[in-house]
Amino acid sequence: MKFSPSPIDGLWEIETQPRGDARGSLTRWFCEQEFAALGRPGLHFTQSNLSRTAQRGTVRGLHFQHAPALEAKLVRCIAGRVFDVVVDLRADSPTFLRWHGVVLDGSQERQVFIPEGCAHGFQTLSDDVQMLYQHSAPYSPEHEAGLRHDDPALAVTWPLPITEVSARDRQHALIDPAHFSGVRLC
Repeated sequence: MKFSPSPIDGLWEIETQPRGDARGSLTRWFCEQEFAALGRPGLHFTQSNLSRTAQRGTVRGLHFQHAPALEAKLVRCIAGRVFDVVVDLRADSPTFLRWHGVVLDGSQERQVFIPEGCAHGFQTLSDDVQMLYQHSAPYSPEHEAGLRHDDPALAVTWPLPITEVSARDRQHALIDPAHFSGVRLC
């Protein structure tokens, strides 16, 4: 695996390296030893999820869990293509409330590692998208939260006109930047 840092501390873009022969290939998506070398010793995933999204232009997210249920995620597109977005919600981070986006494509060997304390979402760039998530903490409904995809305080630049957003995701409150001095979202 080849790890590339992003503008957000702890967020890594990862190129996996399949090994193959006439039969096909094998790709390692996760290796605890390689993550330990990045300062993530003992990283362990407790849950895996598969999301399917039918329509191009759909936005899912921006989702996160509050403490004590903070979670790191390893995210990969396994079919279709998405614009994947991460927002830093760590009040003590120099990139607090900044976002970073990357294109993930099911035909490429790319994934992202998202550290605890960040919100995550994506927009589908094709129809029939499948995303695979590995989570370091189990889902906790009482700790789930989200940010609005169209929040002007974040100003995420989605690449396509938005065709679909869930009712739940449309109901998240807008961020009030005046309330962020010393406030910790995660």
